Amino acid sequence: MASLLTAFRKTAHAGLRECVRRATVSCIASRHRNFVTESHPLRSDKVMVHFINRDGEKITVGGAPGDSLLDVVINEDLDFDGFGACEGTLACSTCHLIFADDVYEKLGPVTDEEMDMLDLAYGLTDTSRLGCQICLSRSLEGMVARIPESVADIRQSQDSSA
Repeated sequence: MASLLTAFRKTAHAGLRECVRRATVSCIASRHRNFVTESHPLRSDKVMVHFINRDGEKITVGGAPGDSLLDVVINEDLDFDGFGACEGTLACSTCHLIFADDVYEKLGPVTDEEMDMLDLAYGLTDTSRLGCQICLSRSLEGMVARIPESVADIRQSQDSSA
């Protein structure tokens, strides 16, 4: 039993280390893109994204190609309750977003890790994804991402609802 527990701890530690590595690489790449964009003020690399908030309000913002939708929400200081609790480390489902079929098809493959976290999301649909895993590209210009009505956030004693 002790060896099984030790093996589990090593596996969990390796998984956490990989999540931290991915987040660090994403953060460094994002900062580099932001530096390059800021260095060339005439260059407009913004991809417009429309978020439909829990109350039905449409919020339009821009993000740099390569930024995740979580980066956009943070950079634009959007107030979506509980959104991005794990800061993009694939340890929660608070950045759960719902897309139209045509947009969903453009988002790329879903990893097993993302599917595991999506299984914890409230209001899961066939076109649900995690915003921390969706990177902007020109082909996503004008896309609409709907915030689900509820979110599972362990930092709150109750679920956040509309």
